[in-house]
Amino acid sequence: MGFCKGIIGLAACLTIGHALPANGQDKVLEEMAWSEDSIRHYAARMLMVGFKGATLDDESDAARYVQDLRVGGIVLFDIDLTGTAKKGSRNIQSPEQVRRLTDNLRQRADYDLLIAVDQEGGQVNRLKTDYGFPPTVSAEYLGKLDNQDTTLFYGGLTAKELARVGINLNFAPVVDIKNPDSPALGARGRCFSEDTAVVTRNAAWFVDAHHAQGVLTALKHFPGHGNAVDDSHYGFTDVTKRWKPEELAPFRELIWSGRADMVMMAHIFNERIDPEYPATLSRVTIQDLLRGELGFDGVVITDDMYMNAIIERYSIEEAVVLAINAGVDMMIFGNNINTGFVPDRPDRIIRIIVDAVKAGKIHPERLVEANRRIERLAKSSKK
Repeated sequence: MGFCKGIIGLAACLTIGHALPANGQDKVLEEMAWSEDSIRHYAARMLMVGFKGATLDDESDAARYVQDLRVGGIVLFDIDLTGTAKKGSRNIQSPEQVRRLTDNLRQRADYDLLIAVDQEGGQVNRLKTDYGFPPTVSAEYLGKLDNQDTTLFYGGLTAKELARVGINLNFAPVVDIKNPDSPALGARGRCFSEDTAVVTRNAAWFVDAHHAQGVLTALKHFPGHGNAVDDSHYGFTDVTKRWKPEELAPFRELIWSGRADMVMMAHIFNERIDPEYPATLSRVTIQDLLRGELGFDGVVITDDMYMNAIIERYSIEEAVVLAINAGVDMMIFGNNINTGFVPDRPDRIIRIIVDAVKAGKIHPERLVEANRRIERLAKSSKK
């Protein structure tokens, strides 16, 4: 395919970063009159963070994240993997409780806040029937039927529930191509089909149903995670030998039809696109392929930055700087892994970004560009 040759050629001559020398960066900061507080403000808006608790008060971590740090987004989970791992142990216990929680979050935010959840349906389902939510079906089920009315119905049912409880962003649909040997995706019924046309049209119907309820969506996982036989939650995932260029087709068609609010990156390594960096940290993948060739100008978000595919090979400081310079606009720090909850993790990430900007490792315009996209997206959810 033509794009592969072009991308590989670019990979040889591009480096991640494009950061200015320190003295040049100082001049830019001086010209922009950016104080450290200003950099912190822009950095915080690039974070999508998780917290513990089903309610909110003045002492809650989430209250501080929104009021003091002014993070760009909050992600909700139903199960607390840092503690008991029981159903309802994190943020989601009932529709009424979730609505009170999201209302409280928004009351404490004097800006447009994104509140997100993974509600794909099937096995990835945070709003469970156990908590009083309606049943869901998997993407695989919808893909097998491949019926517009059915996908619109179940997509609409999900979107109505999200809107009812105050969630304005769904980290769905999965537009990866189905491979039953993929432990994270195909084996769990998370993909619509092996057929790119079936994936594309069912994803389009799913997105349309969400937009009808004022709920944003995220296409995932770019540039294609479906043929991975390893799980990026647990370690390095190389799709080089199994990835096919046609895995880009659903992303391309949905972007070109105006249905891509947000694109989530895959923590996968694909030497055919970038021989050096995994997709999340790859300027070639994000800037040249996703933005350049596919023309996407919306918010690019990472999967959780503490997944092992990233942190086994990079320090969090390295990963954050590489991701931002690659073109990422938002980063997920769900703070929901079995190593424990770290209340000041958002503060630490903001500090990493501030120090990197001051040291000339990140151009401040990258933060401005990301904030512009995030603000535009958050405002669009209110229409």
